[in-house]
Amino acid sequence: MDGRDLVRSVKAFGSAGAAQGLRTVRAAWRGRRADAVALPPRGPERARVPGRMLEVEPGPGGGLIRFSRSQLRILVAVNGAVFWGWDGAEPEPSYALADGCPEPDPRAVLEPDKDGGRRVVAERVTVAVSRLGAVEVRTPGGVVLRRELPPRWWEPVGGGPARWTQRSEVAADARFFGLGGPASGPRLRDGSYRLWNTGTGPASPGGEVPPHVTMPVQMVVADAGTHLVFHDNPWEGSVTLREGEEGAGSGHDRPGTSALRMEGGPLRCWVTVGTPARVLLAWASLTGAPALPPAWALGHHHGRDFAGEQELRRVVAGFQERELPLDAVHLGAGHLEARRAFTVDDERFPKLAVLAEELRREGIRLVSVVEPGVPVVPGSAVYDGGVDEDVFVRGAAGPVVRGVGRSGEVVFPDFTHPRVREWWAGLHEERLERGFAGLWHDRNEPASFTAFGEPTLPRSARHRLEGREGDHREAHNVYALCMARAAYEGLRALAPEERPFVLSRSGWAGMQRYGGAWSAEVPTGWPGLRASLARVLGLGLCGVPYSGADAGGCGGAPSPELYLRWLQLAAYLPLFRTYGGEREGRREPWEFGAEVLEHARVALVERRRLTPYFVTLAHLARRTGAPCVRPLWWSAPEERRLRDCEDAFLLGDCLLVAPVLDPGAGGRAVRLPRGRWYDTVTERAYEGPAQVLVEAPPGRIPVFARAGAVVPVRGEDGGPELEVWAPARGRAGGGLVVTDAGDGWAEPVTERYVTRREGRRVIVEREGEDGPAEPSCPVRVRGLGERPVQM
Repeated sequence: MDGRDLVRSVKAFGSAGAAQGLRTVRAAWRGRRADAVALPPRGPERARVPGRMLEVEPGPGGGLIRFSRSQLRILVAVNGAVFWGWDGAEPEPSYALADGCPEPDPRAVLEPDKDGGRRVVAERVTVAVSRLGAVEVRTPGGVVLRRELPPRWWEPVGGGPARWTQRSEVAADARFFGLGGPASGPRLRDGSYRLWNTGTGPASPGGEVPPHVTMPVQMVVADAGTHLVFHDNPWEGSVTLREGEEGAGSGHDRPGTSALRMEGGPLRCWVTVGTPARVLLAWASLTGAPALPPAWALGHHHGRDFAGEQELRRVVAGFQERELPLDAVHLGAGHLEARRAFTVDDERFPKLAVLAEELRREGIRLVSVVEPGVPVVPGSAVYDGGVDEDVFVRGAAGPVVRGVGRSGEVVFPDFTHPRVREWWAGLHEERLERGFAGLWHDRNEPASFTAFGEPTLPRSARHRLEGREGDHREAHNVYALCMARAAYEGLRALAPEERPFVLSRSGWAGMQRYGGAWSAEVPTGWPGLRASLARVLGLGLCGVPYSGADAGGCGGAPSPELYLRWLQLAAYLPLFRTYGGEREGRREPWEFGAEVLEHARVALVERRRLTPYFVTLAHLARRTGAPCVRPLWWSAPEERRLRDCEDAFLLGDCLLVAPVLDPGAGGRAVRLPRGRWYDTVTERAYEGPAQVLVEAPPGRIPVFARAGAVVPVRGEDGGPELEVWAPARGRAGGGLVVTDAGDGWAEPVTERYVTRREGRRVIVEREGEDGPAEPSCPVRVRGLGERPVQM
């Protein structure tokens, strides 16, 4: 943090911001001084490459290849994933893997390859290693999907962690996705991307969107196939991407390139190959099935900093009086005592538990914000307990490291220690006693309250790292992941009859095991609207299916048009939240005028109608790892035009959503994948693949249903109903419907439906053990009256 950041703090918060800014400057100065002592300059370094291949030692699923200056371990797992690690790096220990390294595939063996190299042939992939250490990932037909050039290390002469670089080549037609969902995505253009979870203060300079979630995960889509590559290393780094070009220079293709540079840590990698669905299924088997949110969490959330119970009641009553669906209310940090962690301000919220129970009976849950920083207040139960248990992060010199929170100095629990996670988990009993049904984690990168990208904890701060011991350079990116784990396990133990709800601003690979994420501080503005969609798509391709965006953005007052278009987009995302904090002001729909209110009501009512469909998608995501929000190329990655389409998305298998992302638009072009699609409002049919021009009046955004789709919805009487879209003549359709048994752990009912057309009639049958059966709920067929428009 520098003087410019301090000025921005003053503008945002006045004298209070100046005080916080000064505290942050002091904390940053202390951290830099500590790093200068504990982490001396690297000094001279020696460069190293693997050298020549010397010998091979076969083993289960692959084996060990020794080079003159390094060694490479290769393993093909039974789920089809491939692991390799250099210099003795093994799959474990890892924060990303859910249940450790999967069993090796006994059918995969090392065998000779051309030019003196070696290869491992598996059912879905072949991995070849050259004499000098280049690694190729090939399809079973021998087409190269990815070529990893021999890595290069820079080792300090005086000792210390080695930096390393891994350069890779992909097909000229390939497109990059992933990395945790940068705002510039979902397709990742040429450029450099930092791998370091970053938090900003109240007024992000220049409108930049910080990477709160970063993962060294790339999904690469090309004509030859799709693959996902994950370098399991949480250290700080960067990846520089460059798309290829076909016929570049004398008719030759220029391959796409990726250059990963890490400041330390192991060089180990996992690769999965196949269709996008198969790739993410294997990824979920490695890093864990996504947590299943409770059913209420798939409805509409609204949050803000409430001045007290009366204001909270007034806002809830405002939704009810205007017949606006509301399923959860998020309370910002204003409901907590300023100087005590996990303590509700009893002066402003004297009967919060009673209010929470009243709201629960009306179908509304309360969600509490939780930040990792514990205020330094001797006499506070949480602070004193943490000191007694020795749970706070210490510096290299020994004393506990202090950062800056909303109300002054704070200290941070070391969530990389199992004992600390258990202590933190027990603190959530107070949240449950107050009536809260879930948590959302803020500033958990961790970030200082007013530090613009300044790390709260110095890089030299010490962490337990599950007993391995290390510093913040390794722990920073997994800090939020470990905090989410502590919360999830705490809620699971304290309220075992209910599925936990944990929402996190930051995270790392595997965070889906404990909950979801939201797009965090995406700045208010039309570019921010696009960025929020990019983040949700990117997170889904990294295995985090439950995410969403705060309608309206962060740090400014949206125009009525921008707010409405953002809300219409958010209504079709798994996490649907409207939020207004200190900087955003009121964000209730009625604050934007009568016209916006009416249009917002349509979006909110439609979300409630589609809740059974979101429940089905959440269960399928848990079973398969497939995201709820998918890019248009999901089912047809070979379609190049779909790879470059970033302004629309598939919601499961049944719906295509085309949000309005530009001001003043009354219509837009929509690219449709192959097959017949129906406009869900007009029921007009279109035949894809095609690009169509459709109307997008203020009251709605274009949404299309796939012909033959079976969409579970809430009927007019509140009961379940099947909305079936007529299949094209000569074609069949169908779908899965998963009926949630509630917010607990009871096994849901799964039904498979098939649809077919006989003349003017559409036949809908449920597959049963004894053959076709009648649907278990009413059926409404749509799309029978329109002939398809040929484009």
